[in-house]
Amino acid sequence: MSFEMEPQIKTVLEKIEFVNRYKLLSDRFRGNPNDVNDRLENYNLGKVNEIFAKLGYDAAFNSKEKFFKVGVVIDSTNYTIWCNVILEYGMTEFIWVVYYNNVLRLGSPWSVYSRLLIDPNERIKKPVYRSYEELEEILKEAFLMYEDFKFNLI
Repeated sequence: MSFEMEPQIKTVLEKIEFVNRYKLLSDRFRGNPNDVNDRLENYNLGKVNEIFAKLGYDAAFNSKEKFFKVGVVIDSTNYTIWCNVILEYGMTEFIWVVYYNNVLRLGSPWSVYSRLLIDPNERIKKPVYRSYEELEEILKEAFLMYEDFKFNLI
């Protein structure tokens, strides 16, 4: 990897046991690599937005880039934080974005965080969903991690 993680971000990710939690989520929602039909590849935007709302989040869908922007926080301590959620090919990808005093501090996919924290060769697979119920379970756990991250950062 050609860049390093901000020390404050690294400390928070370690404190919330990010790598262990991400591995557990990945292992729990592992798809069959030989069966692409084992995934809910084409999702309904309305149903996904219902899941976000049920979990207490507003989401804005960027149709050009194909991601949901969720959980935006503009805090008085000069932080702006949100989570981008990409749902492609029945897989979930999360990107936490953190600005401090209008300077980007974090903005890569979760897979990059784990490689920076433990091993550049470590690959944790994206959680796979086969139904809206599984997608909701994945999002619920991801948002718990997001809330822990925000709380410990701010």
